[in-house]
Amino acid sequence: MAAKIGASTLLVTLNNDHIAQMSCNPAIGGVAKGQVVREIDALGGEMAVNADATTIQFRMLNDSKGAAAKSPRVQCDKVLYQHRMKLVLEKHENLFLHQAEVTGVIVENGKIVGIRTGFSDCWGCKALVLSTGTFLRGKLHFGLDSRVGGRCGDPASIAFADSLRDDLGLEMGRLKTGTPVRVLGRTIDFQSMERQETDASHRRFSFREEIPHLPVFPDLTLNHRPCYLTYTNQSTADVVRENLSRSPMYSGRIEGIGARYCPSFEDKVVRFSERTRHHVYLEPEGNSTDEYYLNGISTSLPVDVQWKMIRSLPGLERAFISRYAYAIEYDFVYPHQLDSSLCVRRWPNLFLAGQINGTSGYEEAAAQGLVAGLNAARQAGNLGSPMILGRETSYIGVMIDDLVTKEIVEPYRLFTSRAEYRLSLRQDNADRRLSEIGYSFGCVSEREISRVRKLESDLVVAKHELSKIRFDGRSVLELLSHPDFDYQSLGDQLPVYSERIWEQLVIEARYAGYISHQEQQVKTMRKLESCKIPADFDYNLEGLSAEARIKLEKRRPSTLGQASRIDGVTPAEISVLQVHLRR
Repeated sequence: MAAKIGASTLLVTLNNDHIAQMSCNPAIGGVAKGQVVREIDALGGEMAVNADATTIQFRMLNDSKGAAAKSPRVQCDKVLYQHRMKLVLEKHENLFLHQAEVTGVIVENGKIVGIRTGFSDCWGCKALVLSTGTFLRGKLHFGLDSRVGGRCGDPASIAFADSLRDDLGLEMGRLKTGTPVRVLGRTIDFQSMERQETDASHRRFSFREEIPHLPVFPDLTLNHRPCYLTYTNQSTADVVRENLSRSPMYSGRIEGIGARYCPSFEDKVVRFSERTRHHVYLEPEGNSTDEYYLNGISTSLPVDVQWKMIRSLPGLERAFISRYAYAIEYDFVYPHQLDSSLCVRRWPNLFLAGQINGTSGYEEAAAQGLVAGLNAARQAGNLGSPMILGRETSYIGVMIDDLVTKEIVEPYRLFTSRAEYRLSLRQDNADRRLSEIGYSFGCVSEREISRVRKLESDLVVAKHELSKIRFDGRSVLELLSHPDFDYQSLGDQLPVYSERIWEQLVIEARYAGYISHQEQQVKTMRKLESCKIPADFDYNLEGLSAEARIKLEKRRPSTLGQASRIDGVTPAEISVLQVHLRR
């Protein structure tokens, strides 16, 4: 994103051949995550396009539910996804890839002016973005066997983690995540499992008119592949219980806090002891490999236990493990030190994105990378105010606001329930919500904004036309709000519109009352957001509790709205702040 808006940008990474490697599952999207991918696309990012170009299965999750609950998700060819993205970066104007280990930052006169690498190179910069994943002091756990690594097969970044603490004085913590085993497809009995095909509609992520093709694996045909569902059983749980003493989680070997919403399988067995079985999805890793990813059975138990666990599952009695599961713990930076542009308040030209901010997931990381990269380039070029997305505009805005205002005690993951205005923040209208914002910041093309503007004008025309066509005394526009009204049955009695136009007309008609109520809430929130809090504001005020003072001093909210979302700050205390700010 930095390069896209004209900044001369250096990308330094430990291994160029591992850029965009799908370290965990070979999938993009999911509940709330799918909305984020479409928002990235609407803001000019690449993730949706890359996912579409390498898709081997598309599913619309919650397709039988309301529009606000639907979320797209795709299985990708793991190798092709990584190779294509690497080529996109290599060919991108203003962007230069360099393989090296970053060992520290260079500080002069209280400002970051560059980085050092393991080759003793010094690279100068006007702004620095850190997106370190799980590599900062990363440690892998295979049972009680622990080894240093950023992920399996890659080294950890030790010196750089020390530099962030010692040279920059950042407040850091420790988190944990994990990944399940991979097994060889030829050793799986698929006949005893439930088969899940791709959606018949073959929809895609990107709203853009066409996907640019690149010469990656030109002879490879991307066939759509099914996934399979099996279940753990009492035998699987018994294996885990018998070996809990050998788990690094339960023996105290792991310091980091794991994700509550994506627990390891041993954690599921302990926390949900009343359940006799759990889902395990077998997801193909691509058309150029026979490996399957076992979604739902992440573990850090010893490798001999992993064999017993996997072979206790229906259809996997003779499965051969090609890669062992493991847990990984790593350092992160507490995100209360950031502002909403994702820059570190203490170091205004330092921006952080991804798991270094305490988040989990490819999608959350990509969204932060887009914001951090854009804002770093704007700062380096003195291009004006940063792009700050509000909670009412996007799931990206919800996530960033949560990071800078909430306590991060576990890896953060997006859910639709985190968004107060989720009826408006749907996956189907991401381009309509955000493309104009992206265009104003120079990251959305003329061609793309023209498409979105035409869509909006076509919708205006369609609403006008349908308001004039009446059946049984009511306009078609009114009738669309009724779930039992089938406009398709009217055939040539109605104008011809594209599928996208009809989709938006129906959704808007059925959600109109709810969205109108939500818009009133947004207006109230915007009043609070418009009330700015000076960076040096003194919170030593009568009427504020000791807890509120400590939390406000720690997070330094930039607006009254942001202050209102800090846990422990009451509405009465917001009123006190409001009075003093007016004075």
